[in-house]
Amino acid sequence: MSTVLLTALALNAYLVATGSVLLRIFHPKGPHFKTTFSAAVAGLVLHMLVLTSMLFTADGQNFSLLNVSSLVCWLITVAVTLTSLRAPAVLLLPVVYGFASLMQVAVLTLPHSVQLQHFEQNIGLLVHILLAFIAYAILMMAMLYSFQVSYISSRLKQKDFAAMTRHMPPLVQAEVLQFRILLAGTVLLGLALLVAAIFMDNWLAKENLHKNVFSFAGFIVFAVLCWGHAKLGWRGKIANSLTLSGAALLTLGYFGSRFVREVLLNSL
Repeated sequence: MSTVLLTALALNAYLVATGSVLLRIFHPKGPHFKTTFSAAVAGLVLHMLVLTSMLFTADGQNFSLLNVSSLVCWLITVAVTLTSLRAPAVLLLPVVYGFASLMQVAVLTLPHSVQLQHFEQNIGLLVHILLAFIAYAILMMAMLYSFQVSYISSRLKQKDFAAMTRHMPPLVQAEVLQFRILLAGTVLLGLALLVAAIFMDNWLAKENLHKNVFSFAGFIVFAVLCWGHAKLGWRGKIANSLTLSGAALLTLGYFGSRFVREVLLNSL
């Protein structure tokens, strides 16, 4: 089956999952989860098949900006889907599935560049990249959960109980999950930076300096937030602001220079 057809099928599956949630997002009984998760799982499987064919080529691993973005999107979608099976996340599902749909559109319409890697020749680099991708996905999920906490908190402050359903978590439960996810992502990000410093010979080279500076700055922000929450009880606006700041720094580190190099410069 061709990559284009698989991508189109994944797009349709994600759209069905998104629509299934949005149509009944504030319904007292919540969305029809059998339809939502059946479509989501189908989209994830098809998305994975597309990723496999695009990432792994006969000449090496193609880690172009589009492929990396699609991989991160898949990781976040998997993580949120699995988490939502145990903790209600009805507000996050349409955002995640909607973004996954947009990623499939990007795969179908944007030109495919090639950035080959040979991870079999550098296991340290492979470990670093795996840890970094997983950490980024988890920390982006923590950012999404911070949005959910903000929404629930604002509804409760305004005594708008009509917007709350049994498929939305209690505020305390949502905050606990947010900070657990944040801590896990911060630890993994720290490990990714440590592995890079130990095993990558060109860690401080000019081409990697932008990524490392922003990634380390993001790690400091997340680490300070975790410490502040544990020792000083930081939550609410200060926690959300620091989460967004750390996510922005990480995104600049992970994708900023690659976007300039692969998209802006190539278009000139």
